[in-house]
Amino acid sequence: MAPASYKRTAHRWRLLALMLTAVFFAFGSFWLVQVMQGEESGPHANPGNEPDYIVDNFSWVRMSEAGKPRYVISGERLTHRPADNTALVDKPVVQSLTTEHPPMTMTAEHALVNQNQNQIDLTGNVDIQRPGNAASQPLRIRTEVLTVLTDDEIAKTDRPIHMTLGKASVDAVGMVANNATQQIELGGRGAISYPPRQSR
Repeated sequence: MAPASYKRTAHRWRLLALMLTAVFFAFGSFWLVQVMQGEESGPHANPGNEPDYIVDNFSWVRMSEAGKPRYVISGERLTHRPADNTALVDKPVVQSLTTEHPPMTMTAEHALVNQNQNQIDLTGNVDIQRPGNAASQPLRIRTEVLTVLTDDEIAKTDRPIHMTLGKASVDAVGMVANNATQQIELGGRGAISYPPRQSR
C-alpha cells in the first residue's frame, strides 16, 4: 500500500507543478501584452503621426482649378505626415507661376505645408523677392515668419519686416501682401527711407 500511495502522491505533485507552470506562463503572457499595450498608448506614443514618406531634393507643382500651374515649391527635403496631411520642408523655395504679375520667389529655412488648408508657413530668414517691370519697381521683403495663403495669393506676418521697393526702404511690424491686387498693407508704426534726390 505504501508504494501505491507514494505513486499517487508523486503524481499529484507533478500535476500541481504542471498547473502552476501553466498558470505562471499564462500570467506572464498577460503581463507582456499589458506592457506592450501600455507602451503603445503611453505619453510618448504618437500613433498615426509617423512620416509615411521622405523625399530629398524635390520639386512639386500646385495646379489651379483651371488646370494651370499656380506655384512650385522645392527644397532639400520633404517629410510628409499623413495624420494631418502636412509636410515639413527644409530649405524651401516657393515660386509663383502667375502670368498676370511678375513672379514672386520666397525662400526660408523651413516650411510647414498644410495641404488641407492650402497654406504654407515659412520660418527662419524668410526672403521674398519680386523683379521689377515696366509697371512696378523691384520688391524685396525680409522677415522671420510668413504665412502664405496660396489660393488667395496672400502673404502675411505679424513680425517685424524690412522692405525695399526700388531704392526706398521701409521698416514696420506686421504686413499683408496681396499679389493678385499688387497691394501691400503695413501694420504698426513704420519708418520709410527714401534715397536722396539727385541734383540736376
